[in-house]
Formats: sequence, C-alpha cells, structure tokens
Amino acid sequence: MSATRAPERAAWIGLLILTIVWSLNWTVMKVATRYSGPFTFSAERYVIGTVVLFALLALRRNPLKPTPWWPTILIGLTQTTAFQALAQWALVSGGAGKTALLAYTMPFWVVPLAWWWVHEKPGPTRWLCIVIAAAGFICVVEPWRPLGAPHSIMLALLAGLAWAIATVLSKRVFQRHPDVTPLRLTAWQMLIGTVGLVILALATPQRPVDWTGTYIAALLYNGLLSSGVCWVLWALVVQRLSANVAGLTSLAIPVAGVLFAWGLLKETPSGAEWIGIVLIGTALLALNLRVRRNAAASAG
Repeated sequence: MSATRAPERAAWIGLLILTIVWSLNWTVMKVATRYSGPFTFSAERYVIGTVVLFALLALRRNPLKPTPWWPTILIGLTQTTAFQALAQWALVSGGAGKTALLAYTMPFWVVPLAWWWVHEKPGPTRWLCIVIAAAGFICVVEPWRPLGAPHSIMLALLAGLAWAIATVLSKRVFQRHPDVTPLRLTAWQMLIGTVGLVILALATPQRPVDWTGTYIAALLYNGLLSSGVCWVLWALVVQRLSANVAGLTSLAIPVAGVLFAWGLLKETPSGAEWIGIVLIGTALLALNLRVRRNAAASAG
C-alpha cells in the first residue's frame, strides 16, 4: 500500500466501524429513553466519553494543549451539545429508525456549507452520487407517510444541521492547523459540549434515572464506544476525506440503523424503504469507486 493511500484506507476502516457502532446505537439510545430523561442520559454518556478521550490522550502521552479556542467552542456546542440533545429529545416521541434517518440529513446540509466555507465544489460524478443518494433518502424517509410527531421531525432535522455545521468547521480546523490531531480536537470540543449538556440536564425538569442493568449497559455502550472512540474516528474521517465524501458515506449508518431497528425493535422497512436502501448503496458504491480511482491516479 502506498504512503499516500494509507491515511485514506484508515479513514474507510474508521467509517466501517462507525457504521456498525452508530447504527446500532440509535436503537440503544431509544431503549435508554425508557429509563431516563433525554438530557440526563446525554450528559451522563458524554461525561464518560470525555473522561475516556482525555485518558487516551494521557496514555498516548499526547500534548494536552487546547485546540484553537473559537472553532473548538463552536464545534463543541454544535456537534456535542446541540446534535446530541436534539437527537435524544427527538427519540422520546420518534422511532429509532426514522429519527436516525432524519438526523442523517447531515450530508445534504454539508454540500452547500462545504462549498461555501472550505471551497469543496462537487464535480459531475459527485453530483450524480448526491442525486441518487437523495432519491434513496426520500424513499427511505417516505415523506408521503406519517413520520411521527411534528416536533420530533423538526428536532431530528435540526440535529442534522448542527452536525453538518460541526463537520465543516472541523474540516476548516484541520486545514488551517495541521498540528491538530483528531483525538485532541475531539477531546476538547467534547469537554466544552459536555459542559453545555450538563447545564441543560440540570436546568430542565426530567424523570429520575431508573438505574437498571439495561440502562447501565446502554450508558456504557454510549460513553465508551459511541461518544468516546467513535467521535475520534469521525474526526479522523473528516480530516482525511473531503467533507462531501465524509458526509455522503455516512449515509451507510442510518441505513444500517433502519435494519437494526427492524431486527431489534420490529420497525419493519416498507417496499419504498428497501428501494431507498438499494439507491443509497448504489450511490455510496459509485462514490467509493470514484475516490479509489482518483487516489490511484494521484499515486500513479
């Protein structure tokens, strides 16, 4: 494997791990709402995740120097505080599969934001992949059928927008500050975002936590894997792939989330959803092949 392709290969491996962990996590998060208020659970999981990330920094003997303050604060407030609070709140009255899908409008928000902020203008092939993926997304979401409570739909869409803003901001940080690593940026933005979640949890009246074995398992899964390790992997993906490619390939996660919700929560996909899954899969395969050809051409 060439030295130029090794970082990209690591990013694709990271996406595979993310797809498995995060797609299952929407079901885990839905289960957690049975035992805790949404903001309490969000704050608890991110406190664990923040401790895990700073422990990793210490174990790896990485510098604990904060990343650039203003972009890190904005990323923390959008990616951790806003995205997580809005998504968890949406899950209270929305199905795990549908909420995951609506939150994953993120890739489509990323396209204009990345074009505007980091000058990533999609080429013809990428536009075609975006159109196919968008058609598939519409089929999976099925906007012609009831999607659930209107406020749950709006919360999930806003969560997707918040995540898109954080994704493009992270890309700008990596472009302007080559010394910033994914682990450092994720740790510091998560610390800031977690403070926001804790304040929100303390300020909002919610049901008391029912400390069952199921809830503790959901909290550990979220704190150690989903909130800790996986956000570092996401930062790695954003660093090493273009914002557009990172966003579009992340659509594999909600598709897998629908399948997990089908298997574990009996939320059975319709015929249109299956068509949408095939269209999204086709777009992601075409995008992957295009990226690999470009990488091979650059290496040659």
